Amino acid sequence: MEIKNRQKLLLIVAGIGLLALVADSLIISPLHKSWSERSKRIADLRTSISNGHQLMDRGQVIRRNWDQMRTNTLPINVSLAEDDMLKAINRWARNSGVTPVQVRPQWRESGEDYMTYECRADYTGDIRTISRFLYELEKDPISCKVDSVEISSRDDNGRQLSLGVQLSGLVLTTQEQP
Repeated sequence: MEIKNRQKLLLIVAGIGLLALVADSLIISPLHKSWSERSKRIADLRTSISNGHQLMDRGQVIRRNWDQMRTNTLPINVSLAEDDMLKAINRWARNSGVTPVQVRPQWRESGEDYMTYECRADYTGDIRTISRFLYELEKDPISCKVDSVEISSRDDNGRQLSLGVQLSGLVLTTQEQP
Protein backbone atom coordinates (compact mmCIF):
# COMPACT_ATOMS: atom_id res chain seq x y z
CA MET A 1 0.00 0.00 0.00
CA GLU A 2 1.23 3.41 -0.80
CA ILE A 3 1.83 6.04 1.85
CA LYS A 4 -0.81 8.39 0.45
CA ASN A 5 -3.42 5.68 0.44
CA ARG A 6 -2.42 4.69 3.94
CA GLN A 7 -2.70 8.31 5.11
CA LYS A 8 -6.10 8.61 3.50
CA LEU A 9 -7.19 5.37 5.17
CA LEU A 10 -5.91 6.56 8.55
CA LEU A 11 -7.65 9.92 8.07
CA ILE A 12 -10.91 8.13 7.17
CA VAL A 13 -10.62 5.81 10.19
CA ALA A 14 -9.76 8.74 12.48
CA GLY A 15 -12.68 10.73 11.03
CA ILE A 16 -15.05 7.82 11.55
CA GLY A 17 -13.78 7.39 15.13
CA LEU A 18 -14.21 11.11 15.81
CA LEU A 19 -17.64 11.08 14.20
CA ALA A 20 -18.62 8.03 16.32
CA LEU A 21 -17.40 9.78 19.48
CA VAL A 22 -19.35 12.97 18.66
CA ALA A 23 -22.45 10.95 17.70
CA ASP A 24 -22.23 9.03 20.98
CA SER A 25 -21.91 12.12 23.15
CA LEU A 26 -24.49 14.23 21.26
CA ILE A 27 -27.05 11.69 20.07
CA ILE A 28 -26.78 8.16 21.47
CA SER A 29 -26.13 8.95 25.17
CA PRO A 30 -28.92 11.56 25.45
CA LEU A 31 -31.32 9.22 23.64
CA HIS A 32 -30.40 6.35 25.95
CA LYS A 33 -30.83 8.54 29.02
CA SER A 34 -34.17 9.83 27.73
CA TRP A 35 -35.30 6.28 26.97
CA SER A 36 -34.37 5.10 30.47
CA GLU A 37 -36.19 8.03 32.11
CA ARG A 38 -39.30 7.38 29.98
CA SER A 39 -39.22 3.70 30.85
CA LYS A 40 -39.01 4.53 34.55
CA ARG A 41 -41.82 7.08 34.25
CA ILE A 42 -44.00 4.54 32.41
CA ALA A 43 -43.36 1.94 35.13
CA ASP A 44 -44.25 4.50 37.82
CA LEU A 45 -47.45 5.45 35.98
CA ARG A 46 -48.42 1.79 35.59
CA THR A 47 -47.91 1.25 39.31
CA SER A 48 -49.95 4.36 40.08
CA ILE A 49 -52.76 3.21 37.79
CA SER A 50 -52.73 -0.24 39.38
CA ASN A 51 -52.92 1.30 42.86
CA GLY A 52 -55.76 3.54 41.69
CA HIS A 53 -57.71 0.58 40.35
CA GLN A 54 -57.18 -1.31 43.62
CA LEU A 55 -58.35 1.72 45.57
CA MET A 56 -61.43 2.07 43.36
CA ASP A 57 -62.20 -1.63 43.76
CA ARG A 58 -61.94 -1.34 47.55
CA GLY A 59 -63.73 2.03 47.70
CA GLN A 60 -66.98 0.74 49.17
CA VAL A 61 -65.16 -1.35 51.77
CA ILE A 62 -63.02 1.64 52.76
CA ARG A 63 -66.10 3.91 52.99
CA ARG A 64 -67.96 1.31 55.06
CA ASN A 65 -64.98 0.96 57.42
CA TRP A 66 -64.68 4.75 57.70
CA ASP A 67 -68.40 5.08 58.44
CA GLN A 68 -68.09 2.41 61.12
CA MET A 69 -65.08 4.16 62.67
CA ARG A 70 -66.82 7.52 62.49
CA THR A 71 -69.92 6.03 64.11
CA ASN A 72 -67.85 4.67 66.99
CA THR A 73 -66.02 7.90 67.81
CA LEU A 74 -66.76 9.65 71.06
CA PRO A 75 -69.50 12.32 70.95
CA ILE A 76 -68.57 15.96 70.36
CA ASN A 77 -70.15 16.92 73.70
CA VAL A 78 -67.25 16.80 76.19
CA SER A 79 -69.22 15.45 79.15
CA LEU A 80 -70.85 12.74 77.02
CA ALA A 81 -67.47 11.77 75.58
CA GLU A 82 -65.97 11.50 79.07
CA ASP A 83 -68.94 9.45 80.23
CA ASP A 84 -68.74 7.05 77.26
CA MET A 85 -65.01 6.51 77.68
CA LEU A 86 -65.19 5.95 81.44
CA LYS A 87 -68.17 3.60 81.03
CA ALA A 88 -66.19 1.58 78.50
CA ILE A 89 -63.15 1.41 80.80
CA ASN A 90 -65.36 0.29 83.72
CA ARG A 91 -67.10 -2.28 81.48
CA TRP A 92 -63.75 -3.77 80.44
CA ALA A 93 -62.62 -3.97 84.07
CA ARG A 94 -65.92 -5.52 85.21
CA ASN A 95 -65.99 -8.11 82.39
CA SER A 96 -62.36 -9.11 82.94
CA GLY A 97 -62.19 -9.14 86.74
CA VAL A 98 -59.17 -6.85 87.14
CA THR A 99 -58.98 -4.60 90.19
CA PRO A 100 -58.91 -0.89 89.29
CA VAL A 101 -56.19 1.12 91.00
CA GLN A 102 -56.39 4.48 89.29
CA VAL A 103 -57.79 6.16 86.14
CA ARG A 104 -56.42 9.58 85.14
CA PRO A 105 -58.22 11.17 82.17
CA GLN A 106 -57.08 14.26 80.28
CA TRP A 107 -58.30 16.14 77.19
CA ARG A 108 -55.89 16.94 74.35
CA GLU A 109 -56.55 19.35 71.48
CA SER A 110 -54.88 17.39 68.70
CA GLY A 111 -55.81 19.42 65.65
CA GLU A 112 -58.50 21.46 64.00
CA ASP A 113 -60.70 18.52 63.14
CA TYR A 114 -60.28 16.19 66.11
CA MET A 115 -59.52 15.95 69.83
CA THR A 116 -58.40 13.04 71.96
CA TYR A 117 -59.49 12.02 75.42
CA GLU A 118 -56.44 10.37 76.95
CA CYS A 119 -56.64 8.10 79.95
CA ARG A 120 -53.93 6.46 82.00
CA ALA A 121 -55.44 3.47 83.79
CA ASP A 122 -53.75 1.19 86.31
CA TYR A 123 -55.05 -2.24 87.36
CA THR A 124 -53.97 -5.32 89.27
CA GLY A 125 -54.81 -8.95 88.65
CA ASP A 126 -53.42 -12.26 87.50
CA ILE A 127 -52.41 -13.16 83.95
CA ARG A 128 -55.89 -14.44 83.10
CA THR A 129 -57.73 -11.27 84.20
CA ILE A 130 -55.21 -8.92 82.64
CA SER A 131 -55.23 -10.76 79.31
CA ARG A 132 -59.04 -10.76 79.42
CA PHE A 133 -58.99 -6.97 80.08
CA LEU A 134 -56.77 -6.41 77.04
CA TYR A 135 -59.04 -8.64 74.95
CA GLU A 136 -62.14 -6.70 76.06
CA LEU A 137 -60.38 -3.43 75.25
CA GLU A 138 -59.36 -4.58 71.76
CA LYS A 139 -62.71 -6.08 70.75
CA ASP A 140 -64.79 -3.08 71.85
CA PRO A 141 -65.99 -1.02 68.86
CA ILE A 142 -65.34 2.35 70.58
CA SER A 143 -62.69 4.37 68.74
CA CYS A 144 -59.95 3.99 71.26
CA LYS A 145 -56.25 3.58 70.56
CA VAL A 146 -53.88 1.81 72.94
CA ASP A 147 -50.82 4.04 73.17
CA SER A 148 -48.84 1.93 75.62
CA VAL A 149 -49.15 -1.14 77.82
CA GLU A 150 -46.95 -1.90 80.82
CA ILE A 151 -47.21 -5.18 82.71
CA SER A 152 -45.08 -5.84 85.77
CA SER A 153 -45.01 -8.41 88.54
CA ARG A 154 -46.11 -7.43 92.04
CA ASP A 155 -44.77 -10.58 93.76
CA ASP A 156 -41.79 -12.93 93.44
CA ASN A 157 -43.75 -15.69 91.71
CA GLY A 158 -45.37 -13.45 89.07
CA ARG A 159 -48.90 -14.46 90.05
CA GLN A 160 -50.00 -10.95 90.98
CA LEU A 161 -49.46 -8.52 88.10
CA SER A 162 -49.80 -4.79 87.63
CA LEU A 163 -51.15 -3.36 84.37
CA GLY A 164 -50.67 0.23 83.22
CA VAL A 165 -52.38 1.19 79.99
CA GLN A 166 -52.42 4.54 78.14
CA LEU A 167 -55.55 5.00 75.97
CA SER A 168 -56.69 7.69 73.55
CA GLY A 169 -60.34 8.10 72.57
CA LEU A 170 -61.10 9.96 69.35
CA VAL A 171 -63.56 12.85 69.01
CA LEU A 172 -64.16 14.21 65.48
CA THR A 173 -64.99 17.90 65.80
CA THR A 174 -65.61 18.93 62.19
CA GLN A 175 -67.78 16.14 60.78
CA GLU A 176 -71.27 15.29 61.79
CA GLN A 177 -71.44 11.97 63.52
CA PRO A 178 -74.22 9.62 62.48
